[in-house]
Amino acid sequence: MCYGDQVQIIYLKEEDRYSRTVWFPVTLLWLFLTLFVLEKTRNVLFIIADDLRTSLGCYGDSVVKSPNIDQLASKSQVFLNAYAQQAVCAPSRTSMLTSRRPDTTRLYDFNSYWRVHSGNYTTLPQYFKDRGYFTMSVGKVFHPGIASNYTDDYPYSWSTPAYHPPSFRYEKKKVCKGEDGKLHANLLCAVDVAEQPGGTLPDLESTDKAVQLLKSRANKDDPFFLAVGFHKPHIPFRIPQEYLSLYPIEQMTLAPDPDVPKRLPPVAYNPWVDVRKRDDVQKLNISFPYGPVPEDFQLRIRQYYYAAVSYMDAQVGRLVSALDDLGLTNTTVVVFTSDHGWSLGEHGDWAKYSNFDVTTRVPLIFYVPGLTAQYDWLGESTFPFIDVLTQSERQLVELVDVFPTVSHMAGLRAPKPCADVSFQEELCTEGHNLAYTFQHVETGKNEEAVSFSQYPRPADTPQMNSDLPDLKDIKVMGYSVRSWDYRYTLWLGFNPKTFQVNVSDVHAGELYVLADDPTEDNNVYSDFDHSVMKNMASLPPVSYVF
Repeated sequence: MCYGDQVQIIYLKEEDRYSRTVWFPVTLLWLFLTLFVLEKTRNVLFIIADDLRTSLGCYGDSVVKSPNIDQLASKSQVFLNAYAQQAVCAPSRTSMLTSRRPDTTRLYDFNSYWRVHSGNYTTLPQYFKDRGYFTMSVGKVFHPGIASNYTDDYPYSWSTPAYHPPSFRYEKKKVCKGEDGKLHANLLCAVDVAEQPGGTLPDLESTDKAVQLLKSRANKDDPFFLAVGFHKPHIPFRIPQEYLSLYPIEQMTLAPDPDVPKRLPPVAYNPWVDVRKRDDVQKLNISFPYGPVPEDFQLRIRQYYYAAVSYMDAQVGRLVSALDDLGLTNTTVVVFTSDHGWSLGEHGDWAKYSNFDVTTRVPLIFYVPGLTAQYDWLGESTFPFIDVLTQSERQLVELVDVFPTVSHMAGLRAPKPCADVSFQEELCTEGHNLAYTFQHVETGKNEEAVSFSQYPRPADTPQMNSDLPDLKDIKVMGYSVRSWDYRYTLWLGFNPKTFQVNVSDVHAGELYVLADDPTEDNNVYSDFDHSVMKNMASLPPVSYVF
């Protein structure tokens, strides 16, 4: 069970068998020990999944089997409505890890390094490293390649070079056995792990490495910041075949809204080109851009995605249970999140690359010892591993909020807020410190809370590069504001040379009234008085957009 709309602060209570004279000193002892640990700097275990939407049991998904993340969530602060700033890997990760929005990092594609391209911004792990932490990276944390200077931002961010699992080199190779007995580069790729190159898979290797690093730091005097990036459930769905047994195909269902909405402006649609390139999908001969995936294949995609989530959940379980084994549970903050979501047939879509909730909404979970769960002084396991094969407060928050919040919860001072224009500031945050939400219970929703996302497009109609346009090809930017009541998006003219938005050049708009349309299928933009909307939100740092 996940308690997402309330903070769990567990107090030592008097049991019937204890007298008051016994209970009182025990309580004082517990309080003393709690305050003692709170004064010490905490370690950080930062876990990020790839392309994980809120398909978790603790977010109310009744299909998925995610017992380890749900167990973590049950002892954590869970933000039920957290949103990425751009639903694609490199821009989202760069935005989160610098706490700057894409219009400040000026990274909308995969082809620039922010320190050169926009500003020498301090990153989350760099902030900890500069304050005496030993910082380590395993798997996909920064997006690899030029987006992180081909080094995962080492040595700025990390005390030691980042680790990438060797078996990842085979991820897009022909390693999936097809019905013809031959190997293919398929989307659906359940495998016998022993038959894979090296007899392993990337996330298995990353978990092994991360546990090894935890062991190496368990008895060190200096605190650590360990970031672990799991590759799944990112496509291709190359996963151990046994996880499919958790999701019998006859029990899978289609998305509730599998058709492209009639009033969806063409600029808002992304044609999921990376999915189309897979061998098994190419066989389906799906017409570009709006051709539907056959229903039987839709069910299989959903089956494989859920199986990939359960496989990744098992790795999270192995990792957090290692904290118990090493005696680190009382001194380590654990953060779990994702870079963005992924469409599973909603709106006729099968990818990220949009501003819809299914692609921008992400899990965000904070375990803080002594605050979200009581300290374990008796040596009992906080996170026992759960083998699934055998058996918040109501806030709207954003991934730019992670940097200041983690800093505060680890015992460091959160960076100061950025000025409206902050290209020259190396250290500041465009997010908010969410620490205050851990201190009290709020049962209602914050009517003033909003979150912001954006996505670039090369044209007003779907193109082969609509999902991932290079900076030079971006002609339109879709700015989206999400409140409790609505999602409002304007698609505006954009100049990639000057990074300027032309607010008078409105290419299209979207407005979804969520009380009546929670799945964002009925665009009522043309029916609404937009002079009202312009007074309802502003988008930092380009506050002139709305």
